[in-house]
Amino acid sequence: MPYLVAVILTYNEAHHIAACVAALRDWVDAVVVWDSGSTDGTQMIAAATGALVVQRPFDNYAAQRQAALDSIAAEWLFFVDADERATPALAAEVQQVLASSNATVGYWAPRRNFIVGHEMRAGGFSPDYQLRLLRRSAASYDRNRQVHEIVTLRGPAGRLSNPLIHYNYQSWAHFHQKQRVYARYEARILAERGIHPRPHNFILQPLREFYRRYVTLQGWRDGWQGLRIAFWLAWYYGFLPYVILMSHSSGETTLGSVK
Repeated sequence: MPYLVAVILTYNEAHHIAACVAALRDWVDAVVVWDSGSTDGTQMIAAATGALVVQRPFDNYAAQRQAALDSIAAEWLFFVDADERATPALAAEVQQVLASSNATVGYWAPRRNFIVGHEMRAGGFSPDYQLRLLRRSAASYDRNRQVHEIVTLRGPAGRLSNPLIHYNYQSWAHFHQKQRVYARYEARILAERGIHPRPHNFILQPLREFYRRYVTLQGWRDGWQGLRIAFWLAWYYGFLPYVILMSHSSGETTLGSVK
């Protein structure tokens, strides 16, 4: 049985997949690309780069990751997004911690986030720890948290020092496209909790989110970029979900799946 397998969830990631696989294949036992029906050649590029490609229809992100946990026979799984890159320093650290005998069953990896070419230093984007290195037998994903997934560990977790490099938006158009998807998801969470929009929600929620990003999390340290991000995340997470929820409540729109 392989000891360490890297898993990359993909959907139309032809732009990123070759570099992502290349950064992993020389130090893990296998790279598995867990694809959900890409139409841009992602699967062929991944296979040509040395990855094993598995096809699974998309339902949600948590279910995709859980399916990989359930299906891949390995002691440890390392989940990496296609727009992330593992550095040689991170590779060496992962190998070192897995070679040590301890009770740790998962590791949080920090990320350096680049948004439209700018490395974010604050605003919640640094160091941005993600629970990605998992002992397969001791981890499971919360199926109710379908985006920005939550892992349950049956044992202690540790933290890695060396980061993943995350190129998480190619352009502002890409940023806005993704945030609109996440806003629909947040609206669905509110609907499932039985929350109905009130007039104050449209004012207080975006103000709270802006204050959290720009002041509490020190987004001001990123200058104009930090101000811009704080404004748009206040819009997409504090204002737009309530607009969508109001439209849904009145029957004008539906809350579809997130992909």
